[in-house]
Order: sequence, then C-alpha cells, then structure tokens
Amino acid sequence: MTAAQRRFLLVPALAVVLGGLLWGLVGLPDFGHYRGPYGDILNRVAVPERHADNVVAATVFDYRAVDTLGEEFILFCAALGVVLLLRYQREEEAPAAARVRSDGVRLFGLLMLGPALVIAAWLAAFGYITPGGGFQAGVVFAAAALLLYVASGYRPFAKASREEALDLAEATGAGGFVAIGLAALIAGMPFLHNLLGSGQRGTLLSAGSIGFLNWATAIEVAAANVLLIAEFLASYIAPLHRREEQA
Repeated sequence: MTAAQRRFLLVPALAVVLGGLLWGLVGLPDFGHYRGPYGDILNRVAVPERHADNVVAATVFDYRAVDTLGEEFILFCAALGVVLLLRYQREEEAPAAARVRSDGVRLFGLLMLGPALVIAAWLAAFGYITPGGGFQAGVVFAAAALLLYVASGYRPFAKASREEALDLAEATGAGGFVAIGLAALIAGMPFLHNLLGSGQRGTLLSAGSIGFLNWATAIEVAAANVLLIAEFLASYIAPLHRREEQA
C-alpha cells in the first residue's frame, strides 16, 4: 500500500473517531455536577463491605474486577504487538556504551531512582488503603527504570532490563490476575469473587484478595512499560550511541 493510499484511508477513519469523541463529550455534565448514581452507591457501601478505604481500588479490583482484567489484557496485547514489531525490525547487536555527559543529569537520576522505587512499592502495597493502586505503581516503577538510563547510560539499563525477565514478569502479572479469578471458581464462588474476607480495615490484611489483584496489576503494568521503554531505546537510541562510538 502506498503512502497516498494510507492517507486516503486515514482521513475518514480519523473523522469517525473525532466525531464519536465529540458526540461523547457533548453529553457530559457540567464540571462539578455529577449525575451517576453508581458512584454514590459505591461511596456508601464499598468501605463497610470490602474494608478497602480506597473506594476506587474496591471498585476496579472487586465490583468490576472483570472489566479491569480486560484492561490488563488490552495493555498486555498492545505491548506485545509493539514489541514484536520492533524486535522484527531490529538487528541484534551488543549494547552501546552511551556516556552520560551531564553531571547534573547523572546526579538527578541517582537521587531520584531510590525514591521512585520506594513510591512504586508504596503505591502497590497500600493502593487499597491509601490513594494509589497497581496501575499507578507500575507506571512509577517504569519511570524509575527510565531514571536508571538517565543516570547511568544505555548499557547498565540494558543489563537490568533483560527481555526474558520482562516477558516473564508481564506474563506472570496478567496470568496471576486470571489465576486469582480461577481460584474463586474452584472454591465454588463467582469468577474473581473476593476470596479472603474483609479483614481488619486500615491494614495490609484488609480487603481480602483485592491486595493480590493489586500486586498482579502492578507487576504487569510495570513489566509492560519497562519492556516498551527498553524496546524503543534499543531500536532508536542505541543505534545513535553506536554511531557515536564509531565516530
């Protein structure tokens, strides 16, 4: 297919997407005027029923956990598709030894790497007790991985982001979410039913299986994002560094 043909197909497709987006936005309520009854119901029942102080976490990992499972696999499939395309186009070569020329950039990366990892772990561990959650934790962990590249260059980042480990972690996170749902079926309950009871509110033992689903999500999101970062760096940044080394 030529470039002109692709543009010919792109214009009506964009028009349809834009039209649907505008159609949806027109029907939104004015800012500050919430009309949905479900949010009011969840605000009233989620904490006493699930002992999860974060109502959002109770919603996405319990009341509508099946929807969250679908969102996880959307990310899983999207990351998989991008990675397969980039790996197919890329020639395997030794990692480039890019130097971090700015002491300020190196210092910033080193100082922020530790706090970013701690914040990611906090968001994953306490995501159903305080504001946070698995999706947020995964993104922050990926940002910490990017700080490793900023602070030390491409070669250390490449060593720390092995394809085999990231592929396994992403599959483990996505598969773990499904496994928890199947465990409920084996126990004679609905798929993704809260298995472990409500527990003591305000502690890590509260909210039942919500915490495990939260961690599974954090692992999958972190691995998917780090994998994407690693593949884009390997495909577009590493060749630039190699040319610098050869110059």
